[in-house]
Amino acid sequence: MVIGGAVRGGEIYGSFPELALGSDNDTDERGVWIPTTAIDQYGATRASWFGLGASDLSTVFPDLANFTQTNLGFV
Repeated sequence: MVIGGAVRGGEIYGSFPELALGSDNDTDERGVWIPTTAIDQYGATRASWFGLGASDLSTVFPDLANFTQTNLGFV
């Protein structure tokens, strides 16, 4: 949860995974779902707002390179 005056509230960021056994979001057909939005994406969005430069994001969040969207836009 992110709160504050600069937060663009009232939106859901990311998408809810399909909670069905054997779906694309299920890792092994036992109900172990893969999140659609990573904590690194949330962290990078907040770190950018705090002033961390774009060139430093990959140092602080090394897994960020695995995602196409690095800034979720909630601040």
